[in-house]
Amino acid sequence: MRHLRLIATLALAAATGTGGASASADPVWVVSQQGAELARIEAGTVAGRIPLGPAPVAAATDRAGRLYLTHPDGRAVTVVEPGKPPRRLPVPGQAFGLAASPDGAHLFVGDWSGDRVLRISAATGAVEGTAAVGHEPAHLVLDRRGRLFVADRESRQVSVIDTGTMTRVAVVPTGEAPFALALAPDEASLYVANVRSGDLTVIDTATLRARATVPAGRMPYGVAVIGDGSRILVTNQHAAAVTVIDAARLEIVATVAVGPYPEGIAVVGPLAYVANWFSDDVSVIDLATLRETARIKVAEGPRTVLAPGEPGR
Repeated sequence: MRHLRLIATLALAAATGTGGASASADPVWVVSQQGAELARIEAGTVAGRIPLGPAPVAAATDRAGRLYLTHPDGRAVTVVEPGKPPRRLPVPGQAFGLAASPDGAHLFVGDWSGDRVLRISAATGAVEGTAAVGHEPAHLVLDRRGRLFVADRESRQVSVIDTGTMTRVAVVPTGEAPFALALAPDEASLYVANVRSGDLTVIDTATLRARATVPAGRMPYGVAVIGDGSRILVTNQHAAAVTVIDAARLEIVATVAVGPYPEGIAVVGPLAYVANWFSDDVSVIDLATLRETARIKVAEGPRTVLAPGEPGR
């Protein structure tokens, strides 16, 4: 399952430093694939753990704070609601990439082996529509206009889906093996991390055309954008580092060392959190100094970092 890693990148509430890590009004959630666990991080420490079904990968949230997680091998989505035990929705396909509508009514699930995206009811799991996409749909990102962007890893493209009609309205070529996606805060640009070609494709969301390709380090796997949109952060699995790219100049401005085989990355106010697959921990990066300031131990195989705050991602 190592090749089936998806990064869910979500903006969180502003945080203040506590002992080198963060304290936040909302918890930071970390999904561990091998440990089959959802950890809640508060004030720089693990404050709670929720056991999940085997091999959770992708995650999303809605405005009500519900969390959704996919299980490709189990063909299911787990729903975690405040004050309730987790519940499981069966999915007719290898559920991998995931996005949620802001109101929590609908889930958009990439069928990894079926080359399609399903729209399902978040309440019942009933299939409400499908859309054809490319081979091995990985990360899914939903914008405020209701367009769903899908990284089609083995087709070297991003599919754009109208979620109202569940039809594909555009296909945008990318680099080799696109996997992770992140929208700029103003949603004018979509950043695509291409694992095999070692670069970042920048897509203009108005024209739905690629406008630039930028070197992004060794095996770029996760991508996030800081709050003001000025910098792009890309995890490099083969370098144990995060590459920092200036969004205006589209040039690398720094490289930050983190744990081995970094995967998911999320920006949390003045900090970034990075899931390190091989060391079973989460690196905390101070975005002012561009240095790792702490590591937080979690269950085996952390891959996704998220929290309530920006639905759909």
